[in-house]
Amino acid sequence: MSPLEGKRIVLAGGAGGIGSAVARLLAAEGARLVVTYRANDERAARVSGLASVMRADLVDSTDRRNLLDAVPDLYGLVILAGDPARLPDFEAALERSYRANFLGPVLLAREAAERMKTSGTPGALVLVGTMQATSLFPGSTAYAAPKASLVHAARILARECRGRSGIRVNVVSPGVTAAGMAEASIAAGKYDRFIGDGTIQRFGRAEDVARAIRFFLEPDNYITGQVLSVDGGLTL
Repeated sequence: MSPLEGKRIVLAGGAGGIGSAVARLLAAEGARLVVTYRANDERAARVSGLASVMRADLVDSTDRRNLLDAVPDLYGLVILAGDPARLPDFEAALERSYRANFLGPVLLAREAAERMKTSGTPGALVLVGTMQATSLFPGSTAYAAPKASLVHAARILARECRGRSGIRVNVVSPGVTAAGMAEASIAAGKYDRFIGDGTIQRFGRAEDVARAIRFFLEPDNYITGQVLSVDGGLTL
């Protein structure tokens, strides 16, 4: 029996390419999944056979409360929600990115951790960052800066939860992955140079990221407050 058998795990913003890979992996181990999505009904339908599906905007306090009320036995929370914020106006892009890539995820993570502490339930929180949060890519400020803040906030939360609570908080930061936000950029050839010059052997796959997330969800895991880059060495 898998150690995740019967464990209640929420994949917030988990209806996309990477989220679907995580859902398939965890469902195969018998985890009881709830997947949230903000607006895309078609993508949500793709994971409906693997999980209960809820519409939720993580910035909305009522949506966050309803989500957490629905899973009082929460063991794991994976926050995959995000937005590339590709807008021509920098200020608008930064504001949109801040809400989607930092504010909503951090509020949900902290509220979930507080409920788990109150109920005495140990568990694991995994937030999804990006290679752009740790390395410098020109033109990425609007997207990368809130994600970098997310990484720092996650590590602070890990510090606040460490010890007797049994709650671990970690971050997985994907590189150029052929799923989700980077898929269109890969198709357009934006990252071909990294393969051409030998920086990486191939582009990442959604399954690469899913396995890293699964690692942090292991009940007996002894790791907290860490950031795992799943980028093939691109940011070295």
